[in-house]
Amino acid sequence: MRDQEPAPRGPERRLSTKETAELLGVKPETVYAYVSRGQLHSRREPGGRGSTFDAAEVTALARRHRRESQAAQAVGAEMSVRTRVTLIDGDRYYFRGVDAAELAARHSYEEVAEWLWTGRLNPGVTFTAPEATAAVARRAVTALPEHAEPTDRLRVAAVAAATEDPLRFDLSEDAVLATARILIPTLVAALPPRPHARDEGPLALRLWGRLSGREPDEASLRTLDTALALLVDHDLAASTLAVRVAASARAHVYAAVSAGLGVIEGPLHGAASRLAHRLLLDVLDEGSAVPVIAAELRAGRSIPGLGHRLYPGEDPRARALFALLEHVPRAEPALLAARDIVATTARHTPLHANVDLALAVLTVACGMPATAGETVFAVARTAGWIAHALEEYGERPLRMRPSGHYVGPRPPQPPPQ
Repeated sequence: MRDQEPAPRGPERRLSTKETAELLGVKPETVYAYVSRGQLHSRREPGGRGSTFDAAEVTALARRHRRESQAAQAVGAEMSVRTRVTLIDGDRYYFRGVDAAELAARHSYEEVAEWLWTGRLNPGVTFTAPEATAAVARRAVTALPEHAEPTDRLRVAAVAAATEDPLRFDLSEDAVLATARILIPTLVAALPPRPHARDEGPLALRLWGRLSGREPDEASLRTLDTALALLVDHDLAASTLAVRVAASARAHVYAAVSAGLGVIEGPLHGAASRLAHRLLLDVLDEGSAVPVIAAELRAGRSIPGLGHRLYPGEDPRARALFALLEHVPRAEPALLAARDIVATTARHTPLHANVDLALAVLTVACGMPATAGETVFAVARTAGWIAHALEEYGERPLRMRPSGHYVGPRPPQPPPQ
């Protein structure tokens, strides 16, 4: 049986908000989310009490939703998700159509995050967390064992912050944005402070005091801030897909971010810079990349920090960071070691350095631990996850539901004895 669609009456049939929501299978507030994202256009009729919508436009959106649902359920089909957040094209990537590397070079992490969320720049914006929220997150993180990983601390901080927010299930755009501006600095505030740590100022400055015991210099701090801005989003990476699945089920934003944090621990995602950091230290200890690379190859391991499946050439994030690292004090030994790794590996596999190797140079040069790159990645990417959650809250609920392709024994089978 075919879905019912409104029959046009006259040249321009208008639907009420209630009719539009019923046709799309969503709540009325979701209809207005479609309007804010440019997927629908509303109009107030003279003397009318509510908005109306063009029937043809609503019908076209409903058909598009059905096509997406059918594609997601097709066995073996590759899921494709419409997004206005990030485009990767060739060896460049763009945030809402603007070159991401140029944005990161000209604007702070917080400003780039605001652009990603709203499509508007807010010069000079900084994110701050209420002391009550930060205190709850700190207490929860302090209770963890000493050997807890940074991502463990960030996940616990996100859960603790959620408990402090009784209105966390408000998924309206304004509420989610308000939460985002609180959650990200809360994650940073919950990390154990080091000497010279600060709890005010730009987010990069506050994060520095959780990663390095050195007093920050201008070049190093700028490089860290740029790294955060470059890593804000990268299309539908594994962690971002997990966030969108959670948001599709209408999990609140704290839970959606927790889903992303759970995925980035893998060595093929957020933890890759840790492996590159250790590789760099080994090369610095040996004085040459040759024996270190030889040992990795002999063990059958790939060389961390090299190549990227989405970039046929150079990773634009690495290119931007390496240019800044040239001006970071004490970075020269790590930079030379990174170049040695690339040149040595190129003898059998010519691969460019990726952002994980650039992060490793930053963390080694600034006296940060091997886990620091993973922390930078997680804090930075939280803003991108929230941008994708915002998009998903405006879509049909539970659309991220592919069908399983069962390959087990055909029923009926006898019960086990």
